[in-house]
Amino acid sequence: MDTVLGSPVPAAAPAGSPLRGRTAVVTGAARQVEDRLGSASVVVANAGIAVGGPFSRTDADLWQRVIDVNLVGAANTARAFLPQLTRTHGYFLQIASTAAFGSAPMMSAYCASKAGAESFAQALRGEVQPDGVAVGIAYLHWTGTDMITGIDEHPVLRALRENQPWFARRVHTPAQVADWLATGIAHRAHHVYAPPWLRWCQPLRPLLPALVGRVARRELRRTSTDELASATEVMGAGGRADWELFTSTRRRRADP
Repeated sequence: MDTVLGSPVPAAAPAGSPLRGRTAVVTGAARQVEDRLGSASVVVANAGIAVGGPFSRTDADLWQRVIDVNLVGAANTARAFLPQLTRTHGYFLQIASTAAFGSAPMMSAYCASKAGAESFAQALRGEVQPDGVAVGIAYLHWTGTDMITGIDEHPVLRALRENQPWFARRVHTPAQVADWLATGIAHRAHHVYAPPWLRWCQPLRPLLPALVGRVARRELRRTSTDELASATEVMGAGGRADWELFTSTRRRRADP
């Protein structure tokens, strides 16, 4: 049985804390999958949110939330399902991003989380390979989910795309990206590229941070500081829903 799951579960925390409770959610989900469908043979850690804008103007809790969802949530998903994947000699696919290739100014939380997720998956691969579990990393570029709705109106995203070549500016449909991912899963690939031309960027990675930073800074200078600061909100309907739930839950717990 193949199971595809993405889970925005935050980091583990001391017993009795809210974070400990949320971590238990994905463990419970893993048990339900096994009880109802059998042990998972494929698990995809796909959950992700993003925030743009200056680091100094970004709410510290929102910055942390991006890390919790994109990196720690992926690790908790792997932790919950590894016993099943070990039994099935299964496959764990970590969704990363071209944000792991070249860290872009004004996207510090997202780039840090995706670079961390990539590094986590690489480390995990070496640990679980002797148990017959394969680990893959998927690198996604512009994908037409609600995260990038209004991409040409968002000052940070617009600046990042401004000087990319035409083929790199293309936004791919979720269906097309899902096909690329499904092919990678079928081959238990170590690396999945969506779109496929991204594989040719791997040899250039030592050069990309400086190149991306230089181009992005030039474009961002054309945008006022106030406009950039106004963009320091979580992107997309899914991200906003997660953030609103997170903040409302925190407020309820703080009330006497």
